[in-house]
Amino acid sequence: MRPERRWSQSQNPRASQEGLNPSGRQCLPLCWLPPWRALHRAPALEAGKENVSLLFKLYCLTVMTLVAATYTVALRYTRTVETELYFSTTAVCITEVIKLFLSVGILAKETGSLARLITSLKENVFGSPTELLKLSVPSLVYALQNNMAFVALSNLDAAVYQVTYQLKIPCTALCTVLMLNRTLSKLQWFSVFMLCGGVTLVQWKPAQATKVQVEQNPWLGFGAIAVAVLCSGFAGVYFEKVLKSSDTSLWVRNIQLYLSGIVVTLVGVYMSDGAQVMEKGFFYGYTYYVWFVIFLASVGGIYTSVVVKYTDNIMKGFSAAAAIVLSTVASVILFGLQITVTFSLGALLVCISIYLHGLPRQDTTKIQTSEIKSSKERLAPV
Repeated sequence: MRPERRWSQSQNPRASQEGLNPSGRQCLPLCWLPPWRALHRAPALEAGKENVSLLFKLYCLTVMTLVAATYTVALRYTRTVETELYFSTTAVCITEVIKLFLSVGILAKETGSLARLITSLKENVFGSPTELLKLSVPSLVYALQNNMAFVALSNLDAAVYQVTYQLKIPCTALCTVLMLNRTLSKLQWFSVFMLCGGVTLVQWKPAQATKVQVEQNPWLGFGAIAVAVLCSGFAGVYFEKVLKSSDTSLWVRNIQLYLSGIVVTLVGVYMSDGAQVMEKGFFYGYTYYVWFVIFLASVGGIYTSVVVKYTDNIMKGFSAAAAIVLSTVASVILFGLQITVTFSLGALLVCISIYLHGLPRQDTTKIQTSEIKSSKERLAPV
């Protein structure tokens, strides 16, 4: 029996030049696809990030930048301008529910059929209570982090929050060293201290917003950010460790995470605002702006998965810096933020430190190998 010949794009020049797949059929570029279709199609590229178009990377980073900046400003608006203040615990809970449905939809696309989806859910989710219990740890931490974000933005301006929240980078780096036994370069450690110095300048004399009339407590806001960044660092590294401990699909893990998250956030609603929710209703104070914030929080998680998978640290650093700039401009326009010298200098240091932290580490193994080869050639007899 004659073996079937398998074509690759390198073996089929017409396919690589005209955007065809190995069978010769037309393929859409990844940059034309929404994130859930891009996630389904992009893993088929064997070369990984190198074959993902620059346009697609820029598209993902632009959307992520806009989502991060808009989410921060919109959340700040709903906590300071709205007359009937909604319960933040219910918003966090609804966000987890929407993320769960999005993850199930993407997993259905990944499996290809309803029968395979049901089988995957039975085996990996409902048939694995141990895994659900394992994912309840980051679910609890993420729920605390998301609630702290609401507390922080109720007491700090969006731009100040955006800059200070970058403390998650050194916190994540520390958790990576302690939990995953990784090492940081001298430049990365330098960028960590520079970032902490920049945040200190921003918080030294926090910029004031003249158009916000509600009572605020900056120290409470900074304390909430401190808790949030600690939660972000620990939960992110813990979830990464769980992902790398098995070959289970990312979206299966997300479903496990969000199922646990819904239970945890419902308990949080009951413990924090139970009596008031029973009296006023679960959706008390909800407006179109609140639903917009919930939508941004939900979709932002999906785009984060795309960005992490198909972009590098330098581009993510530019995205974070751009989000800081956009949040600052929006805060000046909407909330009357008064920019100070210490804020400007601190924000600049934070942006530079993000860039330095994301620079690729020098691969010394290749240098050492080439040096050994050259020395051997010099010592070889003529």
